[in-house]
Amino acid sequence: MTTPHDRRNFLAQGAAATAGLFATRSVLSQQNDSFSTTEQQNADQNNDGYPRLHPGLGGPIGSATDRGKLVPGLGKTGAPPVGITAPDLKTTSGKVIDGVREFHLHAMPVRREVLPGIWMDAYGYNGEFPGPALEMYQGERVRIVFKNDLPEATTLHSHGLELPIYMDGIPAVTQPLVKPGQTFVYEYDVHQEGSYFLHPHVAMQEAIGMVVPFIIHPKVAYEPVVDRDFVLMTQQFSMMPNASIPNTTSMDWNFLTINGRCGPYTTPLVCKLGERIRIRFLNFSTLHQHPMHLHGHTFWVTGTEGGRIPESAWIPGNTVIVGVAQARDVEFIANNPGDWVLHCHMFHHMMNHMVTQVGPIVREKWNDAEEIVPGFPQMMSSAKLTKQDIHKLTSRRETQGMREGWYHGVHGLFTVMRVLPPDLYDKVMHTNEPIPPFSSTPKGPPPGSQSL
Repeated sequence: MTTPHDRRNFLAQGAAATAGLFATRSVLSQQNDSFSTTEQQNADQNNDGYPRLHPGLGGPIGSATDRGKLVPGLGKTGAPPVGITAPDLKTTSGKVIDGVREFHLHAMPVRREVLPGIWMDAYGYNGEFPGPALEMYQGERVRIVFKNDLPEATTLHSHGLELPIYMDGIPAVTQPLVKPGQTFVYEYDVHQEGSYFLHPHVAMQEAIGMVVPFIIHPKVAYEPVVDRDFVLMTQQFSMMPNASIPNTTSMDWNFLTINGRCGPYTTPLVCKLGERIRIRFLNFSTLHQHPMHLHGHTFWVTGTEGGRIPESAWIPGNTVIVGVAQARDVEFIANNPGDWVLHCHMFHHMMNHMVTQVGPIVREKWNDAEEIVPGFPQMMSSAKLTKQDIHKLTSRRETQGMREGWYHGVHGLFTVMRVLPPDLYDKVMHTNEPIPPFSSTPKGPPPGSQSL
């Protein structure tokens, strides 16, 4: 076990996080992509004893490097924390006006392509659901200018925030409903930090998509520093065949989304090998928890909807249960290169547009395994993808270099975290160069590894 003195020495040697206040300029969206390949290679030679460029446990249980617990990121010390990345969503830090950070949110009907060619008509804000993702600093005053462009009355509730009662957004209890065409200004001081969200307090509106990730960065960057800060909002909907509107009264579901899209239409999380990553899971599903599971890595649970967890209470794992209306932050060193799936481990949540077939379950005779094996599971085949559908999935830069046909293994509440060497990362994210398949995950195991 390490002593506090050992830990202080480790943090000093391994790159302490910034200790100053955030600057008021817009630095929230910056990414620390400035370190070179040489710097990354040197990082693996640090005296912290943690294997940054390949899998490994690090130090003994309870030490600072135990499973990468307190191993810092590769970003420069003293820099502000990185801004959030919310794949498939817009992010904004608003605008500071007379010392108040101001956001504008318009509640409105929206239309979202949740899978290639499958559109959902729902409610949202500023033309999307969920989102847009907002971020600000702890200690600031926030002003949310809220306009209701829905055909019905609504409000806006700041979920988890400790604010004046008249800003809580509860119809009749704290304020009148905001009628169609009306504007209401929510303004309050923010003394908390963490992963929160905004939503109406009208149940059917919540069930039809209305939620906004609201990330509040601390005044002082946390130790150890992270290089990437991803936000993933989970939701679930019931949308029957030939319909485009979710059934908000249903107690069942068949579409499960991350940031408004179902896998494989979810845009991968892309990072560099050796970076420290934070993922913020926010669950705004109607009635189900989600055990979110990451392949190839061990993370530490570092935060909840109540904010940062003390280091002594961090829990290591590769699966974290995120209940309805909860947030869970996890952190880890991305030291295992490749394309790793990240998904809910509830089996029915790993499929798209599930519908009960009409009549008896039918299999083609050449593949009628039920006759051979009694109890063989009912048929649940993948939907057919057109060339246009496949183009939508594979033309995104974030998917370049993945295995051919990768999208056949990604469904429902599913995405992919890509851990790429710096040169491949730069080629994928900062150029338009064609990248051949299998560049990030090999076509097969090394020769001889399968011999008996």
